[in-house]
Amino acid sequence: MEEIMVPLAFFASIVLILYMYYSTRNKERMALIEKGADASLFRTGRKPFSVLKWGMFLVGIGIGILVGNILAVSTNLEEPVPYFSMILLFGGASLIAYYLIERKKEKTE
Repeated sequence: MEEIMVPLAFFASIVLILYMYYSTRNKERMALIEKGADASLFRTGRKPFSVLKWGMFLVGIGIGILVGNILAVSTNLEEPVPYFSMILLFGGASLIAYYLIERKKEKTE
């Protein structure tokens, strides 16, 4: 019985967090509109490189898992250490690379 409660509680908490986020955002927007704020204030433009950012991040995570597996097999480190360290290292490196690409692109425009 306990085995099913943990995943159920996990997904229920995700749904609750999303519900609270969107309902609070809606209330905040309605309050601003009632005070006379412009409705175009809420439209956010999509960044052209957001897909590149997520793609680079996920590739970095994948490389981190691969290198973490290689480290786990070839060294005597405890099991979660190489995975977490390499995932964080390569995920962070991919986000830094994305930042440098975006900054270079903004300078040329």
